[in-house]
Formats: sequence, C-alpha cells, structure tokens
Amino acid sequence: MTKINFQILALLVLVSGAANAQQDNKKGYLTGSFETNTIYYKDDSKTNAKSPEDHFGSNNYLKLDYYQGKFAVGVQLEAYEPVLAGYPAELEKAKLTNYYVSWSDKDFSVTAGTFYEQFGSGLLFRSWEDRMLGLNNAVMGARFTYNYKNIVGVKAIWGTPRFGMDFSETQVRGADVSFSVSGLLHWQKTALSIEGSALNRYEKINVDLEEEGGKPYSNGFSGRVNFERSGFMVKGEYVDGGNKYYNFIHDDKLYVKKRANAQLLELGYNGNGLGINLTGRRMEWMNSEIIAGNGSTSNLLNYVPAMCTQYTYMLTTLDPYTPETGYLGELHTNSGEMGGQLDIFYHFKRGTVIGGKRGLKLHANFSNYYALEKEGTAKTGNLLFRDFSFDVEKQWTKAFKMNLLYSVQEYNPNHGSNKETRLANIFVADLLYKFTSNLSTRLELQYLTTQETNKDWMAALLEVNFAPSWSIYGSDMYNQGDTKIHYYNVGASYAKSRTRIALSYGRNKAGYVCSGGVCRTIPQYTGANLTITTSF
Repeated sequence: MTKINFQILALLVLVSGAANAQQDNKKGYLTGSFETNTIYYKDDSKTNAKSPEDHFGSNNYLKLDYYQGKFAVGVQLEAYEPVLAGYPAELEKAKLTNYYVSWSDKDFSVTAGTFYEQFGSGLLFRSWEDRMLGLNNAVMGARFTYNYKNIVGVKAIWGTPRFGMDFSETQVRGADVSFSVSGLLHWQKTALSIEGSALNRYEKINVDLEEEGGKPYSNGFSGRVNFERSGFMVKGEYVDGGNKYYNFIHDDKLYVKKRANAQLLELGYNGNGLGINLTGRRMEWMNSEIIAGNGSTSNLLNYVPAMCTQYTYMLTTLDPYTPETGYLGELHTNSGEMGGQLDIFYHFKRGTVIGGKRGLKLHANFSNYYALEKEGTAKTGNLLFRDFSFDVEKQWTKAFKMNLLYSVQEYNPNHGSNKETRLANIFVADLLYKFTSNLSTRLELQYLTTQETNKDWMAALLEVNFAPSWSIYGSDMYNQGDTKIHYYNVGASYAKSRTRIALSYGRNKAGYVCSGGVCRTIPQYTGANLTITTSF
C-alpha cells in the first residue's frame, strides 16, 4: 500500500508541476523520453528458429522528469507486451516501475523513491539501468549525499533493489566516504584521494540454511586509493564482498559458505599523444545477487565487467568473454579468476614522417585471464581467456578514412576445468568515404578463421548515409566453414531533431549481446525490428 501511495503522490506532483510549468516557464521545466523496440518474429526452416506463440515482442519505456529549482520529481513507465525473446522472463506486462522525489543544492542532496548508485568501481555495489541487457536494479528507498568543500564526500543509501517489475524483499544499506588529501592541502598539480565503502545486504533465509549456521545478512566493504600527477595515474581497490551461501551438497550439508573478495590495480599514463593503461584484477566468489540462487541475467547487485577490448564488429563478438566470478560443479570448482590487460594508444601527429599529412593512430590491447588454481591464493590454473588485438586508423584524404583491425582470441569453454581452448584469428577492414558533406558510405569486410566449432566465417556490411536524416544498410554474416547459413540484415533509419526511427529485417544468430563488459545470451530468430526513440 505504501508503494502504491508513493506512486500516486509522484504522479500528482509531476502532473501538478508540469501544469504550472506550462503556465509559467520560470517555475520549472519538464523533460521526457520514449523508446520502443518491437520485433515481429517468423519461423525459419533454414536455421530451425521458432517464433514465440504470438510471433510478437515489444519493450517500451516512457520516462518523465520535472525540475523546479532544487526540486525534482520523476517517473518511469515500462511495458513488455510481451517481452522480447532473450530478455529476462520476469519482465512482463505494463507497470509504473520507477518513481522518485529529490532535492539538491551545491553540497547536499536527498532522494526518496527509486535511485541509482555506485560505490567505487562497482565491484562491491552498483545499481543501474541498461535496456540492452534488460537490466534495471534501481533501489527503492532513500539516498543522501553531502560534499564538504570538495574535501570530504559522503553517500548513504537504504532500500530494496528492483528485480523484474517489482521490488525484492532483499534490503541493502550502505555508505561511501571519500577524502581528498590534495583538496585539503591545496595541491595544484597532484590529485590524491582515499575512499571507503560499506554495504549490508539482508535477505530472509530458509530453515535448512539457518540450521547449518547461515545468516540472513552479509557485510561487505571496500577501500580505495586514487593518485594522479603529470599524466600518470595509479588506482587501487580492495573489496571484501562478505559471505556467500551456495546450495551445493557437500560433507552431508546442503550449503557451502564462501567469502567474496577482489583486488583491482590500475596504472596509466596519458600525454604527448601516448596513452598506456595496465589493469590487473583478482577475484573470488564475486557474483553478488539480489535474490540468492536466482539464475536471471538481471539478478545483479554489483558490476563485474570483462576487462578486455569491447568490440563492436560482427565476427569479433561471436564469443565475448564473461568474467569467472565463481563456479561450483560436481566435477569441478573454480573460485574465480586472475589476470589483466595492457592497452596502448599512440597518435602520430600531422607532419611527422609516420603521421604524414593527416596523422596516424595506432592501438594495441593484450588481455589474459586464468582460473585460480587454489582458493584463497594468487596461484593461477588453466587459461580462461586471451586476446591480442592491433588496429590502425588513417585518414588518407578529406574524403577517405581507413580502420584495420586484427584480433586473435582464445577462450576456455569449460570454466577452466581443463586445458581445452578454442582459438580464432579475425581480420577487419572498416572503410569510410565521403562523397559530399551529405553523402557518405561505410564498408566493413571481416574474416574469421578457426579450426574449432563451425570453422571459418566471413562478414560484410555496407552503410549509406544521407546526412543529416537518412541511413540505409545491408549486412551478411556467412558460416562458410560448416553450416553454410547466411545471417543477413537490411535496414533503414530516419532521424530528425531528437527523434530516431529505425526499421530492419533479418536473420540473427544465437549468441550474446554485451554492454559495458556485461553480456546476456540471445536466441536465434528471424524477423522485422522497429525501433523508435525520442526525447524532449
């Protein structure tokens, strides 16, 4: 009843504020956005793809926010009629899912209702929305922030995370504190800060777990240090994620208790056209969940991204890396992973011997991750994932730009339980040509060669842009090594002001869709896709 009353109050305040804003613009302003992603599915005898029962799926979002001085109120309505294939099944029907009221000034803010927040890198706690993943774990409760002269920052939260269309019974309470040493000492060329977070998670447990000594609460914390000077950067974080209980029969018990922990270190330099970033991470049992044991891809309470190159080309994303946060199996147990990545960028300036008339950009990345050989140690076991990539960007003329990419990827399909790996070499050419200021074309040519499942692939995409409004494209991904199936797509889009409409039709391969280093699986399907986004 309290939630219903809060929804009604938020709507009344929003409508009242919007009405006043129409009468006097000085009183406030209303912003909003609408997005619809609709697919009509059809059966495909070539791939054996089966459409849903009603051949239809539609994800829809309407967001409204009203601002007046230091005050803000907002709501979000979501409708899944029904949810698109591959999205979490708990997303269904229509509902007012998010609503909040907030007040903020230069140093202080307070929010009642739904809010998003992140502590540090997100390894301990993160609530956010990503519509591509079907993820929205906004917290319903209260949030408080305070900043004292950019020296001390404090954030405190309490509430229940959203799961699907409702808010879970799980409760989270936490605080995050940052202290700027450089701000206190008025350093001009050096930035140094010390930060810390604490999080309490509470979820009711069953009788079996209680009898085995399990607790309904878990306490986690993190400590961080950030340093920057003259282009150099050092960041370090230690996370104790608290106790985790896994339903796994062992030694006549139904549950196993594990202690989550992670260590993150980043070293970097950026200056004189050179950028270098070295990142290392070790973690164990870091799958923090809203509802313990639920396997949904939206059941996340923290952020554990894949720390490697985030590709966008078709063949480079066939087998994206998913971090190993801990795996319990009858034949094999893997507590986590250890590894890192080295990312290097260099810009040869115009007028140099290598840069030529218009400069040259080089980028290389090497990432390498191993399963932990023994829990509680830094001893590594079997390879989980390895990727080396090198790409070149060159603007040859005012009209012609070229990007060339090479990537060699190797991954373990069995959670590191054995030494089996699969290797692929991928080549990409991305060519852009501008005929006029309003007409341009972009051509992608890709090839993947491997001795593993499905053997070699090839892909191509041709995109024609009529600036500033129209764009059309056609693409095909062909498995020439095994199935001989074409995964084709054709589409067009129109954009004007803040509105974009896109329509496409094609055959889509089963695989993954990733955003920000987090992925979910998608089924194969054939059909027509209509997407509309607008904001005001």
